[in-house]
Amino acid sequence: MRDQSIRRRALRVVQDPKHPLYLFALTPDELFSIADISRVTRNDAGDLIGYQRPEVKKHVQNIVEYLNSANGRVLFPNSLILALSSAAEFQGVRGPKVDDAELGEAGTITIRVPRDGQRRPAWVVDGQQRALALSRAKCRDFAIPVSAFIADDLDTQRDQFLRVNSTKPLPRGLISELLPQVSTILPSNLSVKKIPAAICEILNRDPKSPFHELIKRSSLSGPKKKKAIVSDTTIIQILQESFTTASGCLFAFRNIATGETDLERVQRIVYAYWQGVKDTFPDAWGLPPTSSRLMHSVGLRAMGRLMDRVMGSLNPDEKHLVQKVKKELAPLRSQCAWISGAWSELGGFKWNELQNVPPHLKLLTNHLMRLYLSGGKLRA
Repeated sequence: MRDQSIRRRALRVVQDPKHPLYLFALTPDELFSIADISRVTRNDAGDLIGYQRPEVKKHVQNIVEYLNSANGRVLFPNSLILALSSAAEFQGVRGPKVDDAELGEAGTITIRVPRDGQRRPAWVVDGQQRALALSRAKCRDFAIPVSAFIADDLDTQRDQFLRVNSTKPLPRGLISELLPQVSTILPSNLSVKKIPAAICEILNRDPKSPFHELIKRSSLSGPKKKKAIVSDTTIIQILQESFTTASGCLFAFRNIATGETDLERVQRIVYAYWQGVKDTFPDAWGLPPTSSRLMHSVGLRAMGRLMDRVMGSLNPDEKHLVQKVKKELAPLRSQCAWISGAWSELGGFKWNELQNVPPHLKLLTNHLMRLYLSGGKLRA
């Protein structure tokens, strides 16, 4: 483009003065000259950057085929949502005001196109699969409806990304990984998962954690991805149940009225219990779920429910908390068929037949509770 900028007629809508919204249209080439897709990943320090899930190739190809049908004469009404740098300029039109002037203002938006190597001024918040398809379609002058809000900070972009996608089939692991990074007020279905998601992140990153680098995260790649064997969704479910159930060992450490959480004691409880589990069943810990039912979702969730019983009677401020947990779990050591044999008390289930389904989870939880309460000596 000769002037290295895109000038387009636009409608300016002010919902939040800090983040005005612009409605306009772009061609595929124009879109990718100014916008990037912020992939979720981590930098060298392990900090989370970006927020978009990986490309879904089949979905993208289906859209490409649709766009290429009938010589590009297709209906494509869904707008892409962009986060736009505040460097974009808007000039309202002059003339008499109309009845809806308070709702929107017509004018021209100017977005500078960066040179090679320069950072692009926009990011795709919603519609990345459609955007990728548009970039590969034959028709290059296709008009793409765009909704762009001004936001230079990544926090606002992530917040909008989660809100837009919270009711869509977005991978739960990606949502849980992004939640701790968002500081704004979230919908109730997401806010209840924020603290568990933050603890899950700590458990995976802290070298002192029994789950260090064992938890699957959407941003992982390479050797770390291969090492991760535990579903982050499972860990978050365990924590969320404990926080939201009155009998949960973590329930008393979260003030429901203020939303404040005693993270120091929560972390102490969670670390001590699962370190005790790891030390009690060393042969079963750290193996893939196909080799150890302890690391399978059904085993972890059942042991998570046992955590509420065990840790509910222990003081999190005790100096030798891990040792006390190991003493509590000792009766179970020789009674669990995590990696071989069968669960005779569960109808003869072989060790690898238990699945993360409600009937199996209920059976295993009940069995572990009875073992614990009987000191490892079940009565008929």
